[in-house]
Amino acid sequence: MKHQRKRIRTPAQIQQRARELRQEMTPAEKLLWSHLRDKQLHGLKFRRQHPLGPFVADFYCAAHRLVVEIDGDIHDLQPERDAARTEQFEQYGYRVIRFRNERVLNNIEDVLTAIEATCTVDSEEKN
Repeated sequence: MKHQRKRIRTPAQIQQRARELRQEMTPAEKLLWSHLRDKQLHGLKFRRQHPLGPFVADFYCAAHRLVVEIDGDIHDLQPERDAARTEQFEQYGYRVIRFRNERVLNNIEDVLTAIEATCTVDSEEKN
């Protein structure tokens, strides 16, 4: 099934919220960003708190159309909302992977390996 590849329009208020979120990153987001920024993970370029349509993705790799979400305790209270958000991203052709705050904080190497593996699988599927 081919996914829609056109650019998603992002409302100005979402762009503003993304700027605010970059200033308010959680400890888990800060830790992951310290490993993703400046193409540190095998040359992959990631953006943080990147607006995509009506949402702000925690981290985004355009080359692999990969959205990485970091979930805190609030996500335990909103599984339907998170599922709908993931489905929306997937309808636009993005792949979504999620990690709990605790996993990022306690096992960053495992998280980085999982992100890299997702990009590797994506690259192999394209060939």
